[in-house]
Amino acid sequence: MTSPLSRRDMLRTGAVSGLGIAIVGSIDAISGPAHAEAVRNGVARAAGYGPVVADPKKVLALPKGFSYEIVAQAGVTKLESGEPTPGDADGTGFFRSSRGGVLVNNHEIGGDEQYGVPALEGLTYDEGGRGGTTNIEVDRNGKRISEYVSLAGTVQNCAGGVTPWGTWLTCEETEQKAGGAFKKDHGYVFEVDPFDRDANQSPVPLKFLGRYAHEAVAVNPRNSEIYLTEDAGTPNGLFFRWTPPRNFRPGKGALRKLALGKDGDTAGEFEAMSCYKGTKHIGDLSEATQPGTKYKVKWVEVPDRDAKSVSVRKQLGDDKVTRSRKLEGQWWADGGAYFVASFARHDDGSTNEHDGQVWFYDPESETVTLKTIFGVNPDPEQDTNYDGPDNITVSPYGGLILAEDGEGVQHLVGVSEKGKTYPMARNDLNGSEFAGTVFSADGKILFASIQTPGYTFAITGPWSKHDDHGHGRG
Repeated sequence: MTSPLSRRDMLRTGAVSGLGIAIVGSIDAISGPAHAEAVRNGVARAAGYGPVVADPKKVLALPKGFSYEIVAQAGVTKLESGEPTPGDADGTGFFRSSRGGVLVNNHEIGGDEQYGVPALEGLTYDEGGRGGTTNIEVDRNGKRISEYVSLAGTVQNCAGGVTPWGTWLTCEETEQKAGGAFKKDHGYVFEVDPFDRDANQSPVPLKFLGRYAHEAVAVNPRNSEIYLTEDAGTPNGLFFRWTPPRNFRPGKGALRKLALGKDGDTAGEFEAMSCYKGTKHIGDLSEATQPGTKYKVKWVEVPDRDAKSVSVRKQLGDDKVTRSRKLEGQWWADGGAYFVASFARHDDGSTNEHDGQVWFYDPESETVTLKTIFGVNPDPEQDTNYDGPDNITVSPYGGLILAEDGEGVQHLVGVSEKGKTYPMARNDLNGSEFAGTVFSADGKILFASIQTPGYTFAITGPWSKHDDHGHGRG
């Protein structure tokens, strides 16, 4: 996500000799239940669809046979209330409906962006904030039906995550406190219903999930534990776990009810991850350079999750927790949480340098495993080089789709189960990041956004017709 911490605003260091720009190693068992079903039906594992073809409209390059529709465009398409679609589209959730589906679309707006989320009555948390979410209804082919505000008055709505009970958790990537234009503190998670508009009235911050620069969440459907990433520096951010109280009964409205109840601000346990290799404490995830590296996880209680005087990540010493630069997207699949570290540099406090890591947290074994790593990209202007993974989704055809927020040419990057990278899309419009990657429930449409100036696309094509060597099957 574009933020004050973006690598675009930092001086790059030299390339790491020997690592190059390709993924090192492989990914094991990144599949998910949808992929397992595809395999049972005789559909081969996806690994690539050939080179992307330049777009005559100079917007979105895709492999041959694929096409896109513009679902929303900031300042061009209109909301039901008459205002233009807000800008800075970011993390997005998809929810199936009888007509097709609903996208809950974050808007990472923090200041003077041209098209903010309108502060509509009943939907606004703080009139000083211009971020929020819009719900976009689409038909079965991904074509736009309507769009309306579902949350307003928040700040830097970055990523988030879907819940097992069919809602979207949207995350504020900020530590903004009340003062000036802001009447309330910010840096919280909010729950958005994709269908029930009344449920979105009078927004309630889920303060028990902490106040910090939130990035993404993933919810364990078995026990409703919530895992959260933090995109922050000086010092680097943390990976968190929230454990609900014993009497918690998950479902629509349950988190809101908990937040409004007695001691709602501190409900459940809120802890930070601490990793170990044997008895050795791991201070930073960048210490891992080889896929397959596995660390045992312990959890450390956060003293003041609302960060009333000290930022959450500063409350725990480096000897107590494991940090990471640019913890970004997250997705629940295969019984655990896949999460991304976008990049690391020595000058930001990281032990080793890289241009992206994908980790998997397994709650059963209480371990994190490095699934793949990108070496430092020596030439970001080279079209076949990838760096800076951000949003992440697990493909129903196997592997991952990563949204690039790096330098130079920007891509949607596919990663096969064997660790092979391939281009899924290229931004032919400008150098803005990709975001909001999510498949429709039937796997026929990949939704994604170019954040600036603000496009959301529905991408369709021959998803099931390529094997792990990138060759067509039909």
